[in-house]
Amino acid sequence: RAAIKHIHLFDSRTKAFKDDRVLQENIIIHLENKGQQGSVIISTSTDDSFADLTVHKHPFSRIVLPSDLEKFIHIPTSSTKSSIEKLTYVKHTLFDIGVNVSTGPVVDFRVKAFLRDMPEIDTVPLIYPLHLNRTKTVWPISGSKKPNAILRNKKTEKWLYPNGFYCVVRRFSSKEEERRVVASVIDPATFIDQHVLGFENHINLFHQNKHALPERLARGLTVFLNTTAVDEFFRQFNGHTQVNATDLKQMKYPSRDILNQLGEWSMQHDNLTQSQIDNKLIELAQ
Repeated sequence: RAAIKHIHLFDSRTKAFKDDRVLQENIIIHLENKGQQGSVIISTSTDDSFADLTVHKHPFSRIVLPSDLEKFIHIPTSSTKSSIEKLTYVKHTLFDIGVNVSTGPVVDFRVKAFLRDMPEIDTVPLIYPLHLNRTKTVWPISGSKKPNAILRNKKTEKWLYPNGFYCVVRRFSSKEEERRVVASVIDPATFIDQHVLGFENHINLFHQNKHALPERLARGLTVFLNTTAVDEFFRQFNGHTQVNATDLKQMKYPSRDILNQLGEWSMQHDNLTQSQIDNKLIELAQ
């Protein structure tokens, strides 16, 4: 019932309301009741002094994607197309490639009675972001501030996934971090003799109808999501520090075949550098 005219985003989470010590994402949105929807002005500044104000105008199709049935509002922070938008083969939805993405279902503060610091009888691994890095999963971690396991029982069974290969992405980062999107591979070899796994709520995981992915696909998704182009795209279109399952669902991806190629390529290298990953993405477009 209203047209979006202007959105202003404060880059700093601490300065806009510093007198009240509020740590929060802050935007100002100008709506016109019963207005005609046209281009949208997007402006940004570090804080409420507006000393470094930048202003860009965008077509409405960049704010609410025409294909998005849920009508999520995006806040692009650059007027130019990102590298990922220029790659014509990155055009498939997760539905097209037969993959689902979900937020980790275990909300730890709601199930404290079932959490265990270290593995015990009748427990299964509980994976947090601290167990992940870009090359491998480290579990369990002795002396960790977070538990390493959760009891397997009738109440927790519905939250558990079969042990196998998954691509996972941390949900939270800070604006100051080098990367917003950080993907990792869950390798079942890390969890020998474990039949199921628990994923904590600060993780997004890619799966196939709540089952594991083929190894090549899991590794290919991880390589793609760790490209600079994807991180750049995400920063341009998401003016917040969370990487939600909805954001990952709205993105476009290479075909399943290309993702499998990426996965197979990554399996031939022990340690991939950022430049190798980025160059491979460009090479596929040629």
